Amino acid sequence: MLKELRIQNYVLIKNLEIAPSSGLNTITGETGAGKSIMLGAVGLLLGNRADTKVLLNEDEKCIIEGEFSIEKYQLKPLFEEEDLDYEPISIIRREISPSGKSRAFINDLPVRLDVLRKVGERLIDIHSQHQTLLLQSADFQLQVTDTIASCSKELKEYVEHYKNYSKVDRQLQKLKSLSTENQKELDYQSFLLNELKSATLIAGEEETLEKESLSTLRLLKSKIASKSPETPPARGSVGNQPPPANWAESM
Repeated sequence: MLKELRIQNYVLIKNLEIAPSSGLNTITGETGAGKSIMLGAVGLLLGNRADTKVLLNEDEKCIIEGEFSIEKYQLKPLFEEEDLDYEPISIIRREISPSGKSRAFINDLPVRLDVLRKVGERLIDIHSQHQTLLLQSADFQLQVTDTIASCSKELKEYVEHYKNYSKVDRQLQKLKSLSTENQKELDYQSFLLNELKSATLIAGEEETLEKESLSTLRLLKSKIASKSPETPPARGSVGNQPPPANWAESM
């Protein structure tokens, strides 16, 4: 149940605080009075997207905050699943900065919008013309069935058993994955071992092979050098030039 709603710097609202009673609350006003604006602010608490167009003063951030009594909503498992601090009186806050950055908090813990939607849809149900989407939700249908059947005790036991089962199943999947990796490593190491056995290696064989390789290289090098002809002097070199024409006169 919504116990208090605080709106700051949102569209036409500078600062507003509403504390609805536990019974029926009616907000009336002529067209343009701001009724839908308040509904839009509540929509932000449910995870709706927003931008800087909603800022009344573009130099200040917008803050929408709702205080909810959630004791009767069976939300503790959901809070535990999302690592949230469960409080019987929980506070949801949405902030939109002048730069356009949006942040959401549940009991002062930052949350993603999808988490905010999960919690919000369990707290507030907004009905508009032709909007009956919640009736198609399997979770809502189960919740209604459990409520009518008055099986809260059985439901609590089932949830506890299912949590234990999920925990053990995760451990089992982790062990299966580890076993698969170990088997791959065993196969690889076995392959290497078989390769080494089939190689019939001899102690000191590596040094012998290196010496043989060096000897072969030296032999090939000497054969190549012995078969290579001497290179004749290039034409026009000093050793191949004819004597000058007046060499005899210089004598």
